[in-house]
Amino acid sequence: MTRSPYQLSTPPDVLARLHPRLRTYFGPIPPGHVGRGEGVFDVVGTPRRWLWPLLVWFARDAVMFPVWERDVPFTVENRPARVRRGARAGLEERTAVRARRTFRFRSGTRTMVDAITAEPEGLVDHLGRRGRVSALLRAEVDPLGPDAGALRLVSTRVTLRALGRGWRLPAPIAPRVTLSERFDDEADVQRVSLVLSAPVVGTLYRYEGAFRYAVVPDADPGGGR
Repeated sequence: MTRSPYQLSTPPDVLARLHPRLRTYFGPIPPGHVGRGEGVFDVVGTPRRWLWPLLVWFARDAVMFPVWERDVPFTVENRPARVRRGARAGLEERTAVRARRTFRFRSGTRTMVDAITAEPEGLVDHLGRRGRVSALLRAEVDPLGPDAGALRLVSTRVTLRALGRGWRLPAPIAPRVTLSERFDDEADVQRVSLVLSAPVVGTLYRYEGAFRYAVVPDADPGGGR
């Protein structure tokens, strides 16, 4: 991978404002290497138990889980990939990064998977093993202030794949994804926060925590399949 999906989909002047340590995370992963991180999430899930039956459905596809836990150890693994997307899925390949986030909940270990791709319309996150839910993301980097150098990804469109096609959810009912990644120089850790919210209802699901990350030689090239 010579350029990452983030580099292919985001204006260079925006990425130039990234904290230097985040450029490794959002940059290309060389052939024969993998990005690995380990840390702890302060919180994961939602305390709204009436949402848990719906989250059971998402858990089957490794998207979200019916939990509300604190101090959850986790690992993240990013691998470069080429994935097939679009109307002619058999013909079109996209530059991608496949991510696996493994949570060590008190109830057991669970893994969340997704694929970030560079699409003609921009950066797209395909959630779960089958990528049935996808979000078009807008990248923002503040040049000044307390969040200077942090990357914020905000969904501008959410699509659900069903019956052989993609259905764009109307804005009044579409959930909104907000992901923030920043580097804490004092603690020497990368901090991440994800919030999934919906109109009227508010926060549906979230996780936030800190981890250390590095790109290292890949001892298991088939591990991301």
